[in-house]
Amino acid sequence: MMLFTRDAPTGQPRRSDEPLGPGPHGTDPNQPPHPAATSRGTRRIGRLLVASGLGLLPWMYVLAAGLSAVATAPRWPAAWIGMDILEAAGLIATGLLAARGDRRHALAAAATAALLVVDAWFDTMTATSNSDLGAAIAMALCAELPLAAVCGWLAMRGSRQRN
Repeated sequence: MMLFTRDAPTGQPRRSDEPLGPGPHGTDPNQPPHPAATSRGTRRIGRLLVASGLGLLPWMYVLAAGLSAVATAPRWPAAWIGMDILEAAGLIATGLLAARGDRRHALAAAATAALLVVDAWFDTMTATSNSDLGAAIAMALCAELPLAAVCGWLAMRGSRQRN
């Protein structure tokens, strides 16, 4: 289905799948903003996130050295069912938003892709037998990772679109 919208700077009709090109001030909307255009609060949050990520590096060593190879969790089924509920909700939300042409589908798709990759990782890493590992690998290769790739593609494509 072809959608037509009005170009914001000129008011001229354009197809929704046409690239926007330079904006009203000669800037390309697909390029990141100039550092001077980024707010001080955003830069501060960015530095905080980098510091947090770097702070996790020594913590990973502590965990790797100190965690037991076997662990039990009293609510193990609820954790996995909860993950599947989140994935289903993400897939449904992404699909509904994309079908309606809502640009927010990119956000839902990005979150859903991350959930699917995490699920594939934990399914394979927590498999307790060879048959469980085979089933986890099959699910990862045939369902979770392909769906994650589709969601990732939608997220990237959606983040590049502008009205």
